[in-house]
Amino acid sequence: MIQWPCVFKLDGDAELMFMSSEIQLSNELDALIWDSTDRLIDISGQCYAIKTAEKGYRYEPEGECLSLEAITHLVREHEFSKAAMCITKIQFPSIQQAIMSLATDN
Repeated sequence: MIQWPCVFKLDGDAELMFMSSEIQLSNELDALIWDSTDRLIDISGQCYAIKTAEKGYRYEPEGECLSLEAITHLVREHEFSKAAMCITKIQFPSIQQAIMSLATDN
């Protein structure tokens, strides 16, 4: 079961999109051109593949669960792509706080 909020990671892109709810994600998926290699990452670090379903979308958990270090690396890449802050200062005590740091990007 997905633990919200989450980040949506487009494959091959450093950008991370903060998603506060399944409704917000569904609306973004309706508006975006996305690929089956894109991933949803919840606050526990669990990765989900996104599939189209008869009514909306379904989210399939993958074996991969990202560590705090891996999530921090993704956030650093995201911030570096914006050239808005010094990425070496980006550190988090938890995955939840790493994901919540992206809430202000929207």
